[in-house]
Amino acid sequence: MSGYLDIIILFIVVLIIFGKLKSILGTGAEDTKVIMVSKEQFDKVYKEMKKTTEGTLNESANTEDLSPMDRDLAKIPNFNKKGFIAGAQKAFEMILSAFSKGDSKTLSALVNKELLKKFEKVIDERKEQGITAETDLIGFVETEVESVHFVGKEKVNLVVKFVSEQVNLLKNSEGEVIEGDENYVQKISDVWTFEKSLNPQVNNWMLCSTKKC
Repeated sequence: MSGYLDIIILFIVVLIIFGKLKSILGTGAEDTKVIMVSKEQFDKVYKEMKKTTEGTLNESANTEDLSPMDRDLAKIPNFNKKGFIAGAQKAFEMILSAFSKGDSKTLSALVNKELLKKFEKVIDERKEQGITAETDLIGFVETEVESVHFVGKEKVNLVVKFVSEQVNLLKNSEGEVIEGDENYVQKISDVWTFEKSLNPQVNNWMLCSTKKC
C-alpha cells in the first residue's frame, strides 16, 4: 500500500511541475501530447526531479550561504533558477527563429512592446529590400544569469548571457547569399534582459532588451 501511495504522490508532483514549466517565459500555446515512457526513463526523470527539489529546498533553508545574486533571486516569487535557465534557452531559440522568419505574432508573445517595435522595423526593412534571413541555432555553449535588478517593488529584471553556436545567412530576392556562410558556425555572445512583475500570480517573463558582447 505504501508503494502505491508513493506512486500516486509522485504522479501528482509530475503534473504540478509540468504545469509550472509550461508557464515559464510564456512560450505560447502548444498542443499537449501524451508521451509514453519506459520504466528506465521514468526512474531517470524521478532521480533528476528529486535532485533538483532537494537542491531548491537546501538553498531556501540556508540563504545565508548563498551569493548576493542568489539571495536576490530567492526574493522572486516562484523562482527556480534551473527552470528559468531552461525556459530562457527555449525563449532564445523561439525569438531567434521568429525574428529570422519575420513572425511578429510569436515575437509579440515573448518580447515587450518597445522591443517588438524595434524588431518589426528591421523585419519591414528587410521585406522592402527583398532580403530574407536564415538562422540555424546549433546549440548553447553557456547560459548564465549575470545580474538581478529590482524596479521598485513591482518588477524585476534578469540579465542573462547566452553563448551559442549559430549559422546566420542573409539572402536577396533571387535566393543568393549576400551575407554569411552556410558552412561557417559562429560562436556568438548575447546579453538579453528579461522582465517580470513581482506579483506571485504572474509567471511570464518578457524579453525587454538585447545586445551583443
